[in-house]
Amino acid sequence: MQGRFAGVGSAVRSGAAAPLVVMAMLAMVIVPLSPLMLDMLFTINIALSLVVMLAVVYVKRPLEFSIFPSVLLLVTLLRLALNVASTRVVLLHGHQGEAAAGHVIESFGQFVIGGSYAVGIVVFAILTIVNFVVVTKGAGRISEVSARFILDALPGKQMAIDADLNAGLLTREDAKLRRQEVREEADFYGSMDGASKFVRGDAIAGILILVINLIGGLLIGMLQHDMAFGDAARVYTLLAIGDGLVAQIPALLVATAVAMLVTRSTSEQEMGQAVQGQMFGQGRALAVAALLMGIIGVIPGMPNLPFLILAAILGYAAWRLHKRNLAAEEAPTPEATAAAQANSPMAELSWDEVRPVEPLGLEVGYRLIPMVDKTQGGELLARLKGVRRKLTQDLGFLIPAVHVRDNLELAPGQYRVLVHGVPVATGELHPDRELALDPGRVFGPLEGIPGKDPAFGLDAVWIPSAQRAHAESLGYTVVDASTVVATHLSHLVRERASELLGHDEVQQLLSSVGKATPKLVEDLTPKLLPLSVVVRVLQSLLVERVPLRQMRQIVEALLEHGAHSQDPAVLTAAVRTALGRFIVQEINGLAPELPVYTLAPALERVLQDSVSGQGAAMEPGLAERLHQNLSDCVTRQEGRGEPAVLLVPGGIRATIARLVRHSVPALSVLAYGEVPEDKKLRLVGNVG
Repeated sequence: MQGRFAGVGSAVRSGAAAPLVVMAMLAMVIVPLSPLMLDMLFTINIALSLVVMLAVVYVKRPLEFSIFPSVLLLVTLLRLALNVASTRVVLLHGHQGEAAAGHVIESFGQFVIGGSYAVGIVVFAILTIVNFVVVTKGAGRISEVSARFILDALPGKQMAIDADLNAGLLTREDAKLRRQEVREEADFYGSMDGASKFVRGDAIAGILILVINLIGGLLIGMLQHDMAFGDAARVYTLLAIGDGLVAQIPALLVATAVAMLVTRSTSEQEMGQAVQGQMFGQGRALAVAALLMGIIGVIPGMPNLPFLILAAILGYAAWRLHKRNLAAEEAPTPEATAAAQANSPMAELSWDEVRPVEPLGLEVGYRLIPMVDKTQGGELLARLKGVRRKLTQDLGFLIPAVHVRDNLELAPGQYRVLVHGVPVATGELHPDRELALDPGRVFGPLEGIPGKDPAFGLDAVWIPSAQRAHAESLGYTVVDASTVVATHLSHLVRERASELLGHDEVQQLLSSVGKATPKLVEDLTPKLLPLSVVVRVLQSLLVERVPLRQMRQIVEALLEHGAHSQDPAVLTAAVRTALGRFIVQEINGLAPELPVYTLAPALERVLQDSVSGQGAAMEPGLAERLHQNLSDCVTRQEGRGEPAVLLVPGGIRATIARLVRHSVPALSVLAYGEVPEDKKLRLVGNVG
């Protein structure tokens, strides 16, 4: 016996259990079963249907039961196999009596018929109509609509994941998990759309099997076994209805499980908790219901006691919810806390009150406090840590921590970003809504609060969370309020990275390089160059969007040219030349050709003369025309999906880069010497 159980266990572990179960169900269609075996299998079928329905009730998200379509197929196949097996037994041995097909079928038939065959047929018909017309048809329609909307929203969700990854809100592992979850969701709802047809077909099969058992049983009983019409009708009607009920009750349970699963939202909550919080958590609704039940209970002729008892229960529940809400409202608000602190006795001032200004700060209005409070489910702090990690990897130095605090002087939904204590940007949020961004190609308008993306200025609409799937199906990119703040902060830090790089950060960078090559750093500073000059050079690189990840090459270039000059501008140009291959790759990736614009010869001579003159400045009209022409070049390159690069002589590169840094930020200005010799150039045009 022990060896037999060990063999079964090894079959389950080896993955042979599912094929064996399917083969066993198919065998039931062919091999005759005894009444005792039918009783056991019908009992197992009912228990299995109950387990499936309860599993659907207790899962928090539909994707936690991703195997449900396959389970639905197996349960339906088991029920149909049992129907075929029981039909064989009923038609072969029904003349032997009401227990010919087992005690389960007999008990269900006796319980429902109750001595009247007409009542039994009517009850079975009503049960079948409820299953087929109400539950199964509704679940099938919901599955079809859900699958269509999920598939339509798939591109928008993929774009949102890519945007979060590029903004540093997600790591590569998190992005892979999110993409996998999106694919699983699409596969799940697509499978549910097809699996709901199993339930519909099962309901139709139940009706046909009942008719076959009734008509076939009467004919077989009267013609083959010489039974009287009354006896044949009594026996075969009981067996047919009992067999149908044994199949229809599990079918109704499974159909109900399908309907509950496809109507579940994606919130991570059990069904009981969701119903308790959303349906019975409204005190006003309970109070009105108690009042109406009480009015009905005092009407003469009505069953007063049941209505009055239920009215009392609902009234008590409404009173408890009201007391709980009052207790929550009496909790101290941020304004009351601030006022209490202001009225409290002040301690003696000391130098501890003079605190250094944080390099990077974020101030929020009081309505945004739940976004930064972990106890209230706030995700903003976690998003900011992800942004900081991503920026540190991209820029090549440790981004300082973001100090978040509330500011009662701000509007309730407002926030602002500070760099060294100076506000550099502000934004307005609706924390109970999500921001639908228009990427430039959408298929319809949205109803909501109009707004702008604070990071890039895109047109957007603040929409309720329930409209997210609809917005994504129209082509919008939908992000929550925390993502809006994190993306805005990431954009600002990239723009102002040079202001966050100080002497301490540069010393840490040099120490990191010195761990691998200590002699290199010792020869650079303070022997050759002061630390302040190195700081200026690195800040200049960050201003021109050159990351500091190639720190060893930067140190080597400073060592090579520091003996000839200590001018930060000259050293910056030398470092850029040494980093030319890295800079071009950051601009154009691994593309074989680099598309470039050049200056017309006449304009190039004018700019060289202007730069070489002592204290000379560029003519305002010339600068304006140059800005316009360069903006047109950037627009054309963006339309082609290519980077905009201007190739100029080294002597005027810094001047032109400084001139277009803020007016044409998408333009990269390179010197001839910064392009590697083996890089192929493709001349796109001249700027005149």
